[in-house]
Amino acid sequence: MTVKAIIFDLDGTLLNTLEDLADSMNRVLGRMGFPTHPVDAYKYFVGNGIEILASRVLPETHQNEQTVKSCVEEMKREYGAHWQDKTCPYKGVNDMLHALTERKISLNILSNKPDALTQLTVSAFFPSYTFDIVAGAKKEIPKKPDPTSALHIVKALNLSSSQFLYLGDTNTDMETAKNAGIFAMGALWGFRTASELRVSGAQALLEQPLDILQHI
Repeated sequence: MTVKAIIFDLDGTLLNTLEDLADSMNRVLGRMGFPTHPVDAYKYFVGNGIEILASRVLPETHQNEQTVKSCVEEMKREYGAHWQDKTCPYKGVNDMLHALTERKISLNILSNKPDALTQLTVSAFFPSYTFDIVAGAKKEIPKKPDPTSALHIVKALNLSSSQFLYLGDTNTDMETAKNAGIFAMGALWGFRTASELRVSGAQALLEQPLDILQHI
């Protein structure tokens, strides 16, 4: 069936947000009196929402509900002030979005980043492109890899899952695509490895963003 739409993950797929996420959380941990982590370690801390991020970075002895909650609130404030310090689109992403727009493919974004920040980030970094649906994490909807949000996008566009591609960079994304019945593509320029993406259900691996055109 002809591909008519794509769902993109945001962090690690369209945008390299790793340093801003790591720097923000490390400042929070420092203020709370806890050890910080190398930037690369955050490739495996992020991807499942801010609550899971907080629980992963805290020492095991302090992963109680109140400390996690405090860490989450501090991170929201810190990252809210520094989300744009070092973040930028990956090389080739703008070329990809331009090529897909020319081909009249519907562009959509699904992130586990809080919805308000997802909307702000997309409008700041991709003002030249039209995304039909941009969806971040909302309290009333389960986060990825639950397929609910992905299937909402499919339904809202009045298409079938077989008419979509899903591009992401983590096991969470591959599992989301699989759970929603969407063709799963792994972005090798992102946060995780090719082996993880394959094991998690990637049906194709892209070396660079424009490789997506081979699947249109």
